[in-house]
Amino acid sequence: MAKRKKSTFERLSSGGMNRKQRRDLARRLAGQDPGLTIIHSNAGGIDVGNESHFVAVPPDRDANSVQEFGCWTADLKRMAAWLKACRIDTVAMQATGVYSIPLYDILTGYGIQVVLVNAQHTKNVPGRKSDVQECQWLMKLHTYGLLRDSFRLEDRMESVRTIWRLRDRHVKDASRAVQHMQKALTKMNIQLANVITDITGVSGQAIITAILKGERDPWKLADLKHEMVKASREEVARSLEGNWRDDLLFELRQAVESYHFAHLQMRECDRQLERFLASLPTRILERPPQLSDATAAPAPQTKKTRKPKKNQAQPTDRGPGDGTKTDLWGGSHLD
Repeated sequence: MAKRKKSTFERLSSGGMNRKQRRDLARRLAGQDPGLTIIHSNAGGIDVGNESHFVAVPPDRDANSVQEFGCWTADLKRMAAWLKACRIDTVAMQATGVYSIPLYDILTGYGIQVVLVNAQHTKNVPGRKSDVQECQWLMKLHTYGLLRDSFRLEDRMESVRTIWRLRDRHVKDASRAVQHMQKALTKMNIQLANVITDITGVSGQAIITAILKGERDPWKLADLKHEMVKASREEVARSLEGNWRDDLLFELRQAVESYHFAHLQMRECDRQLERFLASLPTRILERPPQLSDATAAPAPQTKKTRKPKKNQAQPTDRGPGDGTKTDLWGGSHLD
């Protein structure tokens, strides 16, 4: 497994330092002048939350350098306008789940560079607990270039990943529905899974559909099995003798409907993925240029024949005066 890359702050605070030295470095960064080179002079910091966001800018940009903004779209636009008025061109914020996605889209739409930071890369100074101190700490680390931006997909690939993850959830929902079907059948003592490998196959679904339509005769249900099923008609019929409780039949119906609905959702996701993939640019791979005679690759060297060891039988054209030839594998045949 590849090692996780560390931010500059992590490398400074962990490279050959003991706990006291790391604490001293963090306290020095918390001071007014830590003695480091400023990389981003127009940097800001945002502490992302569920209901509100705290934003910090340098103290000389506004009388109230730390402000709180709500999560509504109008509040996010007001935040972006305030950052532009404070001459902020880049901000750092933690990638906290889905809460940072709308904020990222609006800020980048206003031309502000957003650095999404892994929370593990922004270890706080001991005692920093409030949202105000958190956004100020992010601003300071970003000002001195101590934070590393997280990887983010291009917008069109982000759309593909969104639908792909959604489809994966539908696949898991279908799997849970199959388990739900099996549980309902078992509680009715319908041992169909013991004679049919997959109850979601042609035979299993045909028999379950007939059960939900009211068929109770096990022999008629057994006639619905496919000819490829190895179990005999009698074995299938014996497995279909159980109790037909209304509550369990209702549970089975719900599980079957959930299973088919999940597959319907998967098909819709497949169609959406096809549309997204069709909009992506196509890269045509060019054939590599042919090598000229002067630059042609040298011919591979042939393997040298090993000399036979002493006392080892050697292949000869003639046998020992008996009119036979001996081949390389020790066989003999008439001349």
